Amino acid sequence: MSLSDLLLLALAGFAAGGMNALAGGGTFFSFPALLAAGLPPVTANATNAVALWPASLAGAWAARASLRPLGRYLLPLLLAGLAGGLLGGLLLLAGGDDVFRVLIPWLLLAATALFAASPWLGRWLAARRKVSKHPPHTPLSLGAHIGVSIYGGYFGAGMGILQLAAFSIEGHPLARANALKNLISAVIYSIATLTFVIAGRVSWYELAILLTGATIGGYAGGALGEKLPPALLRSFVILVGSTMTLHYFWSTYFAV
Repeated sequence: MSLSDLLLLALAGFAAGGMNALAGGGTFFSFPALLAAGLPPVTANATNAVALWPASLAGAWAARASLRPLGRYLLPLLLAGLAGGLLGGLLLLAGGDDVFRVLIPWLLLAATALFAASPWLGRWLAARRKVSKHPPHTPLSLGAHIGVSIYGGYFGAGMGILQLAAFSIEGHPLARANALKNLISAVIYSIATLTFVIAGRVSWYELAILLTGATIGGYAGGALGEKLPPALLRSFVILVGSTMTLHYFWSTYFAV
């Protein structure tokens, strides 16, 4: 690895960790940096997923007090996350680099659109939500959670927004919906990480650099969280996501 690639990954990890601590959207920095460093698309995505895994576990642990009273209610959701995350990871590995390379711009477009629309989506859901103590599981709701989990295991950017929408539509209050999102994300990233590690598609050297930068960036982002306007941060993430989307559409479909 060249010095420029090392610096690129360290800076991308720093930016990803900081943005995740401040406004979300860190994948828009880390995933393209892994591609730019020369990793094949599937390996870059697998390495990025493993880099996100510790943060997902921390989020689930932090939400344990809100989740403990739900008891057995969590079991179908955990199974949906486990099955969907495993299937998404296997689909990524089965499709290989050529298939994933074609899908990258579309996945980035979907993630950018979700991130940009999340404030309006949240308000729309809040206006229509009928809060329930324990919304019943239905085939439709569990099917939706499996679908979101498959997306999470396959790519993952914007998955949290989809999960919050699904839980809010079911009738969970926002605090519990966020706790459930953290738990299911941890399940999805855990099974996807295990799948990618067993398949040998994680690049450990690049991962170590990315995690080091992300850890420092997360600390810096947490320290700056109360000083920077959230609207400015969100606009910056949307700008980066849009730029990356246009770049990969051009390089995938139009560049010769």
